[in-house]
Amino acid sequence: MKRHHAGNDLTTDIQAAPHTLEVLDRYPQVGVLKKEMGSERKIPASLSRLLSRFPMLRRHPHPMVIHFPIVFMIATAGFTVLYLLTGYKGFDTTAFHCLGGGLLFTPVAILTGFYTWWLNHMAKPNRPVNIKRRLSFLLFAVQIAAFSWRMTVPDVLTCFGSVTVIYGFLILSLAGIVTVLGWFGAMLTFPIEKD
Repeated sequence: MKRHHAGNDLTTDIQAAPHTLEVLDRYPQVGVLKKEMGSERKIPASLSRLLSRFPMLRRHPHPMVIHFPIVFMIATAGFTVLYLLTGYKGFDTTAFHCLGGGLLFTPVAILTGFYTWWLNHMAKPNRPVNIKRRLSFLLFAVQIAAFSWRMTVPDVLTCFGSVTVIYGFLILSLAGIVTVLGWFGAMLTFPIEKD
C-alpha cells in the first residue's frame, strides 16, 4: 500500500499487519534504528497503561469517528437537494436530522484528531494537519449556523428566494468542506508519492 518507508519505526504497523514478523526474514537487515537523544516524549503513565491494554486507541479513534461527520454532511446536502427537486417534506426532515448528527459528531472528530496528532505525530505541524485544523473549525461554525437557522426558521426552504439560496449554499458547502477534509486526511494516511 506504499505506507511503510525505510528508516522509520514500524513497530506499531507490523503489529497491525496481516502477517507475522517472520515475513521480514526474507530481507537483509541493513541497519538499526536508533532514537535521537532528547527525542523521546514522555506519555503520562495512566495513558501508557491504557494504550498497552487497548492498542487500538493509539491509531483508531480518529479514523473511526471521522466517517460520521463526513457521511452526515454529504447526506445533509443530498437530502436537501432531493427535497428541492421533489418537494417531499420527508427529505427535508431527514436532511435536518443528518445536519444534527453531523453537528453532534464533529467535535468528537476534532478532539480525536488533536489526540491522534499529539500521540502519533508529536503535534508537529505540517501542511495537511494545518489545513484540516482550519477547515474543521470552519465546518463546525457552518454547521452551527445552518442548524440554528433551520431551528429558528423551519420553512427556510419552502419560500424560494435569496434566503433559500443562501441557506442552500451553506448546506452544499458542508459537503465540499468534508470532501476537502477527507482528502487531506487521506494524504496523511496514504501520502501521494512524487515522481
